[in-house]
Amino acid sequence: MFIINNKKIFITISVILVIVAIISIIVFKPVLGVDFRGGSLLEIEYTSARPYPAALKEALKSSGLEPTIQPMGERGYILKTRELTETEHQSFLQTLNLNGSAELKEKSFTSIGPSVGKELRRKAVVSMIVVILAIITYIAYAFRKVSRQVSSWKYGIIAVIALVHDVIIPSGIFAWLAHYYGAEVDTLFVVALLTILGLSVSDTIVVFDRIRENLNEKKFPTFEETVGRSLEQTYQRSINTSVTVILVLLSLVFFGPESTKYFALTLTTGMFFGTYSSIFLASPLLVLWAERGRKK
Repeated sequence: MFIINNKKIFITISVILVIVAIISIIVFKPVLGVDFRGGSLLEIEYTSARPYPAALKEALKSSGLEPTIQPMGERGYILKTRELTETEHQSFLQTLNLNGSAELKEKSFTSIGPSVGKELRRKAVVSMIVVILAIITYIAYAFRKVSRQVSSWKYGIIAVIALVHDVIIPSGIFAWLAHYYGAEVDTLFVVALLTILGLSVSDTIVVFDRIRENLNEKKFPTFEETVGRSLEQTYQRSINTSVTVILVLLSLVFFGPESTKYFALTLTTGMFFGTYSSIFLASPLLVLWAERGRKK
């Protein structure tokens, strides 16, 4: 019952974290990746020690290109710039070769037009909206028989509030990483957010389902106690599952390929705050809503 008795404190913590994350997003304004804005992505690897990024930027000044340069492995780079023609592509490679003083091989070259990037942005937004609507509909249907204290659709709304919390906070952290380390919003980032939505709502539904069982069996005299005891019965399972997943994700962050580092880091923060919200936000909100409903 500790969580329910201190529900306003935990809800306040969540509100503060969300506000800080929103400020981070507004201030740092993460840059859209090639996937969404259009452009060219080039992955190269030098046969010997790679030049410093500053040397590459200096060499590329004359071409008028200002690519973002991201280290890849021990000798490689990923470079992102505006969409290149084939002639510009070959000239770009020659410049990166530093006039023959730094031998390299091209591992991949991808070019995405602005219209394709716009379409990918649209599909990403639609995917998020469809997922959220599906979650509200499913939870409202699944909890239709436990509307005595809180209407079934409110379970869905609270689950979505928790999901917004779980998506905004990692996005705020990502915005900070984008500003200081050059991370970009790409399809992997969207996949990470969609995965967070799925994992987080799963945790929340486990708690809500136990609340439903205890309400139907009338094990406890009050709604508040039912929610509190349901949390006590499920929180250990949620924490154990999340810790296991987070440990795997951290191994990807520290030992995985450079290209998936920010993806794994976004998932890690999402899992952490998703577990927090399922225990310390969703259920306290449920009790708070029930209390306000009784006062009206």
